[in-house]
Amino acid sequence: MIGVYKADGGLIGEVSYFLGHLVGMRECSLCDITHSPVKKKAAFKEFEKQLFEQRGIGFRLVHMNERSDSVLAASKGREPCVLLENEDGSISMFLDFVELKAAAGKVGSFEKLVKSRLDIYL
Repeated sequence: MIGVYKADGGLIGEVSYFLGHLVGMRECSLCDITHSPVKKKAAFKEFEKQLFEQRGIGFRLVHMNERSDSVLAASKGREPCVLLENEDGSISMFLDFVELKAAAGKVGSFEKLVKSRLDIYL
């Protein structure tokens, strides 16, 4: 799985997002799920660990300016989102920005959404 943030990486991207978020001009619901204001949430780290241990699925997070061509093609204009890498190498939308926003920054809500969707598709 690949989570695509609606923010650029690197020092300038991170500072720009942080300041924009503080004043209400920038929003990324995936950022709200995965991170506290200063670091990755412990609950999200635990979710990543369980996802790999229980289902053999790794979870990678990328910023908009860090996407490969295939990830860009699958996500452009749809950020933030979560993509699924299929066995044949194709990449498809797994969770869109509306679904991520519905999780309201809560790792537990995100986890339930991911697991229920995996139960349907895998």
